[in-house]
Amino acid sequence: RVRADLVLALAKAAGDHGMVGGQMMDLWAEQNDLNVAQITRLQRMKTGDLIAVSAEAGAILGKASEEARSALHAYAHDIGLAFQIADDLLDVEGDAALVGKATGKDADANKATFVSLLGVDKARQQAAMLSEQAAGHLEMFGEKADLLKELARFIVERRA
Repeated sequence: RVRADLVLALAKAAGDHGMVGGQMMDLWAEQNDLNVAQITRLQRMKTGDLIAVSAEAGAILGKASEEARSALHAYAHDIGLAFQIADDLLDVEGDAALVGKATGKDADANKATFVSLLGVDKARQQAAMLSEQAAGHLEMFGEKADLLKELARFIVERRA
C-alpha cells in the first residue's frame, strides 16, 4: 500500500494539475500577461507541488494518519508558494554574490512575478502570511513540528 500511495502522490504532483501543468502555464505566460490569481496558481503547481509531494512522501513512508498527511501537505504547499515569493524578492533586492545566481533576471525578461504584480511590500506581506499559515497547519503536531515552523520562518527571512 505504501508504494501505491507514493506513486499516486507523485503522479498527482507531477501531472497536468501539478508541476507539468504549472510549466505549461509558465510557457503560456511568456506570451501572455498573468494576474495575481494566475501567478499564484502557476507557482502553487510548480514549486508548491514539488515541495508538497516531498513532505507527503515522508508522511506516507512514516505511515502517518490521513489527517497528518493532509496537514503536512498543506504546510508544504504554503511554504512552496512562500519560497517562490521570497525568491522573487531576492531577484529584485538580493545581492547576486550572496544569492548565488544573477539577480534582476525576471525584470529583464519582463516576467510576471509576485513582486512585479504586487510590489515589494505587498509581496513580502504575502510571503509572511503564507509562512504563518503554513505553521498553523502544524498545530496538531505540537512541539514536534518546531523545526518545520522554523523552516517556514527562514524561507521568508532568508537573504540568500
